Amino acid sequence: MIGPVGRAAAIVAALALAACASAPPPTPPSRAVEAPAAPAPVAVPAPPPDPRDPLVARHLEQAQVAERDGDPRRAVSELQVALTIRPGDAAAARALAAVQAKIEGQVADRVQAGRAALARGAHTEARKQFLAALALDPSNRAAFEALQTDTKEPPFITHTVRAGDTLTSLAQRYYADRSRSEVIWETNQLSPNPKLVAGTILKIPEIPGVPFVHLDTRRAAPTPPAAATAAVAKAPAAPPKEEFSEVNPLLAEARDALDRGNWDEAVSDVERFLASHPGNADGIAVKKQALYQQGKAQLGSRRYADSYRALVQVARLQPDYEDTAKLLAQARTRAIDQHYAQGLRLYQEEKLANAISEWRIVLELDPQHANAKKNIDQAERLQKALDQRKKK
Repeated sequence: MIGPVGRAAAIVAALALAACASAPPPTPPSRAVEAPAAPAPVAVPAPPPDPRDPLVARHLEQAQVAERDGDPRRAVSELQVALTIRPGDAAAARALAAVQAKIEGQVADRVQAGRAALARGAHTEARKQFLAALALDPSNRAAFEALQTDTKEPPFITHTVRAGDTLTSLAQRYYADRSRSEVIWETNQLSPNPKLVAGTILKIPEIPGVPFVHLDTRRAAPTPPAAATAAVAKAPAAPPKEEFSEVNPLLAEARDALDRGNWDEAVSDVERFLASHPGNADGIAVKKQALYQQGKAQLGSRRYADSYRALVQVARLQPDYEDTAKLLAQARTRAIDQHYAQGLRLYQEEKLANAISEWRIVLELDPQHANAKKNIDQAERLQKALDQRKKK
């Protein structure tokens, strides 16, 4: 029989069991939500080298050399070639814009100087400035029209300097005005305070509105017929008649460029002169000298292929000119070695098309170069195999 205490304990236990039955089930321990792992970065292969890079770089370098040599037109040509190889090349486009702006500035300066010379009546100087502008920009209409319509070569005679001649004495002799010596000085582009050397030939221009004494128009008084024979016998020989002579401005420009050591400009000017005066002895003489000096300079600056081409032209004009034969052999040998070695370097860098171009230059200089032929064949076979592999 259960006592009161037992019954009380049983009631407490029953109530506890009922509470447990009605309680919600226990909550499992919470877990942190893990973010999904980021995908591994995909490696992007580096783009293959552009085979045009060395060709573009070479023409950019040649453009810089041309600018340093004072030949901006050749620089423009090199940069245009670079843009033909790779249209849109930023470096070549920037360089081309800069050179063209420089040419425009130089042309404007030349045209302005020409107009200033016209204003003071110095037509020879004006022609020189306008021709220089056209050498930089052959399409410049301002220089061309000024040269055609505004400038003119005044009539002149030539004077062979004799001992004791000065500019003032010549001005007095021909113009009866010593102050006109500046006209002779400017016409002949002499240095300041020049010392005239006997044998030098000067141009003595006529000045509009100023009396001009032509030595060849002076005539002796008529001799009576009876005394004519005796007078001729006793009279000293008459001095040679001074003849008119005109120097073509382009030829004068070429000579001036030679004096300044600008061989490229001299060659350009004299070739333009010879285009309209083929066979002119003076022009050919200037061309030989300009090409010879150009070839020597290019040989010294390691432009061996350019040197070879210039010296070949000299040899065609005169095979025994100076030491052309010796320099020609040096330029040819060094050009072959230079381009062959460049081809090997490019081949090792897997720039096959560029290497082939270098070896073709070698064959232009030496058609029998066996190694160049063999290397070209090998590079072309390899290039063909690579191209086929890319197509698969």
